[in-house]
Amino acid sequence: MAKDNGSIIVGIDIGSSNVRTVVAKKSRSDEPLRIIGINTTPSFGIRRGVIIDIEDVAKVVSSSVEAAERMSGFPIKKAVLNIGGSDIGFQDSKGVVAIGRADGEVIEDDVIRVISEAQVISLPMNREIVHVIAKKYRLDDQDNIKDPIGMKGVRLEVDALVIESSSTHVKNIGKCMYQANIEIDDLVLEPFAAAKAILSKKQKELGVVLVDIGGGTTSIAVYEEGDLVHTAIIPAGAGHITNDIAIGIRTSVEVAEKIKLEYGSAISKNVNKKEGIDLAKIDSQEEGVVSRHHVAEIIEARLEEIFLLVQKELKSIGKAGLLPSGAVLVGGGAKMTHVADLAKEILGLPIQIGFPQGFGGMMDKIDDPSFATVSGLILWSHEQSAVSRDGFWGSKTFDLFSKGSGDTVDKVGGWLRKFLP
Repeated sequence: MAKDNGSIIVGIDIGSSNVRTVVAKKSRSDEPLRIIGINTTPSFGIRRGVIIDIEDVAKVVSSSVEAAERMSGFPIKKAVLNIGGSDIGFQDSKGVVAIGRADGEVIEDDVIRVISEAQVISLPMNREIVHVIAKKYRLDDQDNIKDPIGMKGVRLEVDALVIESSSTHVKNIGKCMYQANIEIDDLVLEPFAAAKAILSKKQKELGVVLVDIGGGTTSIAVYEEGDLVHTAIIPAGAGHITNDIAIGIRTSVEVAEKIKLEYGSAISKNVNKKEGIDLAKIDSQEEGVVSRHHVAEIIEARLEEIFLLVQKELKSIGKAGLLPSGAVLVGGGAKMTHVADLAKEILGLPIQIGFPQGFGGMMDKIDDPSFATVSGLILWSHEQSAVSRDGFWGSKTFDLFSKGSGDTVDKVGGWLRKFLP
């Protein structure tokens, strides 16, 4: 097996339904990352994006990583991971500092300090800061500043979104990866990662919502004028559709999943009421014929609920029906037949299915909406490779992301680098 010379980037998407590992190789700066290894392994030990069995998750991760290693020919020692789940929380926060230099010029240290101030919020003992995203800066009387570096003033303020998770969830991710012998290079919230691989700069400027329909949860990220304006995680996903089918037609979850993938439709009126599904053709131990129209009704009902919850989130920020670039659907649930038509009907927005962009090599292997998050993890890590050894980011990235520096993160072996002092 070839030795990793530092040109390898690995992303691991630990989802409720599957664990996906992708290995990319950096080449010349003018060439896209090349995909050289990929694996998808069914998940165990995860419910609604939250780890409930460390041993099972560690085994699945190890299996997926080993398969990706064999395909790529490179050993995998560290990776960038997603973090999500139904226990993720969001808070608005503000930070205010005085400009340090005598001439009033804003420098990198001022931005670091103001974001650090935004981190000073009240959190329960069992909660941990994961991200601090600066929505906008204010310098004296000048508002809506995206990058204050180099500008002059006296008082610098930031409006930030603080994203937090339970300390238990963060610790469990760390323990799983420790048991799988993988060092965590970075943790990225799922919708941020997916947006990195799917959304264009123009879409973010005009206004767009990314809807990631995963196995256990559906996460959304709303962008406008190039900035993140809202994010949320809905505790319902494509796995719930499978469970609904299993209950509705009285069959196993495994058979229900196959029926969903092979015969499912998001709009029941498009399915002939007389059309049947022979269960014996799917599983020799099953018998009988079920109505395909009935299956479509079950799928439609659950997807309608998910999109209505997405619409509720958009209404809460005054953006329902007001995003020119519409909604982009990703995740395994986005592959359902006619899902875009149902989403358009409920959300009242232009709809498209998102596919990862910006890669070379085995691009055809990840040309799938379900690879949005893991592809975004790779791109995220690639962009952050310019981080200096002391952990400070370039000024252009301060408004995108900063890492938490809570006690829990420090105690999990130092695998999450500090960004803030």
